Amino acid sequence: MFNFFKKREEPQVEIKETPKVDYENCSEISQYFEHETGITFDAQSSILKNKLILVCKKRDIYSFKELLYDVKQNHNLKQELINTLTTNETYFYREFKQVSTLVSLVQKNPKKSIKILCAPSATGEEPYGIVIALLEAGVRKDIEIVGIDINSSTLAHAKEAIYTQRHIEHLPEMLLHKYFERKENHFHLKSSVTSKVTFEQKNIFNDDFKNLGTFDYIFSRNMLIYFPQERRLQAKKILENMRNNETEIFFGHADLI
Repeated sequence: MFNFFKKREEPQVEIKETPKVDYENCSEISQYFEHETGITFDAQSSILKNKLILVCKKRDIYSFKELLYDVKQNHNLKQELINTLTTNETYFYREFKQVSTLVSLVQKNPKKSIKILCAPSATGEEPYGIVIALLEAGVRKDIEIVGIDINSSTLAHAKEAIYTQRHIEHLPEMLLHKYFERKENHFHLKSSVTSKVTFEQKNIFNDDFKNLGTFDYIFSRNMLIYFPQERRLQAKKILENMRNNETEIFFGHADLI
């Protein structure tokens, strides 16, 4: 009868213990990343750590050790990590002197079809810029350019071929009218350019890289600078073996220092 007046027991609330956060030592994941891609962050450890922390917080991962474990188990997370750590800014007609030299070589080449490799191709400005330069020089040969990169996000951007003012600011206005369609604040490349370029997600150190075949000319600018010396020499040899002849490979100014 008097049970109604008994003090009700409060429901037990389970208090979850906050996981311990450990974003200090990233050496193991740095070594893993270098093994998988050849890229080293030895001289940029603070940049590496900051990018890794962003990935961890986005995924509710509380330590680099946990991140490394998850990356090894989850291909999508591994690719997300690669995309985060290899995002680079570029623009059309960067270091144009080398592009101009390439155009002269193509004009003198007696072959009717020319195959060019761009490794890496990033968001497409370099291979597309080469096409524009060749077209402007009046080259009427069959041109095939293959752009490769390990970053799936930048390759998606390259295939989309839509750029902002920042990416095209070095192009003369005449070329913008000729090869792009402007829609609001974006510049869409025309098919006369995009049709000559294909993109592949490739790692230069993987065995299937050689399946791309051989090329008349190779651009590999600002890729080797991210490799330690041993890997740098290895990458250089791989690219040399993919030439159709002894034509010089176009490296970035800092690549072979």
